[in-house]
Amino acid sequence: MQIQLKKTPEQIELIKAMGSSKQSVAREATEAIAAFLSPVLKKVLMTAGTASTVYRDIEFDEDSDPSLPLDLFYNEGAGYVSIWSQSQAGGLPTSQVAGMAEIKFGTYRLDSAVSFNKKYARKSRLDVVSKAIERMVNEVLVKQERNAWAVVLKALAEAYTPIYGAGQTVQTTYGHTLAASAAGQFLLADLNNLIVRIKRINESYSANTPVQPYSHGITDLYVSPEIKAQIRAFAYNPINTASADNVGITGIRGQHLSDNLRDEIFKSAGMQSIYGVNIVELVEFGKSQKYNVLFNQFALDANNAASQVQGSNGAANWTSSSTQEIAVGIDNSRGAYVRPVAVQAESGGTFSVLPDGQLDMYGSRIQKVGFYGFLEEGRVCLDARSTVGIVI
Repeated sequence: MQIQLKKTPEQIELIKAMGSSKQSVAREATEAIAAFLSPVLKKVLMTAGTASTVYRDIEFDEDSDPSLPLDLFYNEGAGYVSIWSQSQAGGLPTSQVAGMAEIKFGTYRLDSAVSFNKKYARKSRLDVVSKAIERMVNEVLVKQERNAWAVVLKALAEAYTPIYGAGQTVQTTYGHTLAASAAGQFLLADLNNLIVRIKRINESYSANTPVQPYSHGITDLYVSPEIKAQIRAFAYNPINTASADNVGITGIRGQHLSDNLRDEIFKSAGMQSIYGVNIVELVEFGKSQKYNVLFNQFALDANNAASQVQGSNGAANWTSSSTQEIAVGIDNSRGAYVRPVAVQAESGGTFSVLPDGQLDMYGSRIQKVGFYGFLEEGRVCLDARSTVGIVI
């Protein structure tokens, strides 16, 4: 992510003032720039991260105790839901079974600080100041993304949904991940099966078909660049919907892609959506990549716990992050992922930038000036039935 300050006379004068040997002048200029940066960087953080497409914001006042009345959002035949959240930044997301009442959120502060020599300010080096601000925002963004996707992957690894039959008795239990039809290959049949699975686990609280606004189905599928490459290869590699080897299942003749669909893939350098599902490419997914390794740890822990306690979990078909990869499907129409974020009392925004006060004490000696940026947020999965995956 790149940030560039405009070279206007007003900004040049403010930057020069930051390098003043008079601490009062430098402090005043730094405060003015910090106040200008806060709302701008908030917008940058909202649009730059990949998790912003998954989570919706719930704002609350600083130093308050955020909560959400679950009974207004969900209905469950058994009267409870499983919720995944973190109590601290970088912590392990944990599962909590909650009744249909008020659920409290855990939030934490994400921050970063940068500094640079005052001589760059006196010389109006806007490129140096821009890079410092860019570094600060990127550090916060990296922390945001890791915490956000940790909750998604933890929920997917552990989630399983009981399906109720006649008399509200449990008929079967579905894990939220499916194994690919052919190891290492993504086929249209896999996505088709995943759509069926999320439809099955999204019964209404009365075990009937939910109304359309309540459950749309998969809206987005997050995949690795390698899987996206396989989708682009649909344009020139003959694929068979019945099996991966283009021979077909015994007694069944597979159906190949139509020429007009191949042409569409070829012209657009790959498909952006299949069956109405957006295909989102993330470099963090893929064999031995960081989100894949993170899911591996969650899945193995869930498998060990399942064999000892519940006998079923969401990732029973997972074995290794070096030989398998996960593709994550999310129903974003459900609003199951929320980001409680604090609104700061003084600034009125969710991201605050302040002069770095630790530099003031020795500012005249070390000749440095800097900024401190922070926000307070949490990441919560209210209902894992919005999340499914394919183990490829």
